[in-house]
Amino acid sequence: MTQTSNSDFDQRVVLITGGTKGIGRGIAEGFLAAGATVVVCARSAPEALPTAGARSAEFLPCDVRDADAVQALVAAIVQRHGRLDVLVHNAGGSPPVDAATVSPRFHEGVIRLNLTAALHMAQAANAAMQTQAGGGVIVFIGSVSALRPSPGTAAYGAAKAAVLSLASSLAVEWAPKVRVVAVSPGLVRTEQSHLHFGDEAGIAAVGATIPAGRMAEPSDIAQACLYVASPRAAYLSGTNLLLHGGGEKPAFLAAAQAHLS
Repeated sequence: MTQTSNSDFDQRVVLITGGTKGIGRGIAEGFLAAGATVVVCARSAPEALPTAGARSAEFLPCDVRDADAVQALVAAIVQRHGRLDVLVHNAGGSPPVDAATVSPRFHEGVIRLNLTAALHMAQAANAAMQTQAGGGVIVFIGSVSALRPSPGTAAYGAAKAAVLSLASSLAVEWAPKVRVVAVSPGLVRTEQSHLHFGDEAGIAAVGATIPAGRMAEPSDIAQACLYVASPRAAYLSGTNLLLHGGGEKPAFLAAAQAHLS
């Protein structure tokens, strides 16, 4: 993907939720490198903030599940910087569980984090963006789990599917001032990958199942966000950009090959 020029984001203020680690940190570093003023939020401050060259992100604490805290976060950014141009809502996730036995409270918590928080954050950002001459862009970080079975994280996959619907509806309601887009990664290599796939050999084995030959890096997701948030994507709204390296090889092909060999 073509690098977005610094001029696209000079004087632009970008908020990235969950921007202190993993995919969110990569996105923050991408926007910093592109010249944006970047604010990241999480429940607790990281040991080190995202950086690009001599530039660093700003940190504000926020539990995105708390609607009042979300409103206060956006108000603080607007008070400090005078505007909010881009929201990248990345915060979310779920540990693997058995859907048949996990508590209803757990499922409700997953939905609250991955869907309800997205709506609250988007509402707060939209309220600020609608008052600006240039409007703004809201980017939801979705997941390939929204579009294929998600065993072990059923509630998470369902919430991410709902986020895609949310993006398409809000794009209509909030146009033309605010564009709303989803960016949905497949498997991404982060500092947590070893918890899911074991050692480097396990990570490489999983990557080999992807047509691209590897898992995505956070920088791959950052480049997609830079594009959809830039003026180059001015006509892109209400849609989902899927980043899965070509998808997953159908299981029946491996089964057929094994049977024929």
